[in-house]
Amino acid sequence: MSTDVFNEYRIMWLFVFFDLPTKTKSQRQAASGFRKDLLNDGFTMKQYSIYIRPCASKEITETHIKRVKDLTPDEGKVSVLRVTEKQVGNMVNILHSKQEIYKKKNKQLTFF
Repeated sequence: MSTDVFNEYRIMWLFVFFDLPTKTKSQRQAASGFRKDLLNDGFTMKQYSIYIRPCASKEITETHIKRVKDLTPDEGKVSVLRVTEKQVGNMVNILHSKQEIYKKKNKQLTFF
């Protein structure tokens, strides 16, 4: 198995999906704080309530999953999905009725 194929299965992505209440001022502040905390932990916004983050390994995802748990507000729903780089590479994004295959923007540097 080549190194590139190995990395496609070793490198993981975390997807954080959430639905947080925003009816009161304190709920809006908590939801906004949660989004900012995700950004500070290296996540990027995929959609308004979906944030994603690459991780070099499954073990590193555990650290970030724990952080998400610690950052989650008292109210609302948060889910975390862990997928391989290979699976993310198969994602199809529909933009303005056009299909666009997800293309990896950053090359990972691997030392062996």
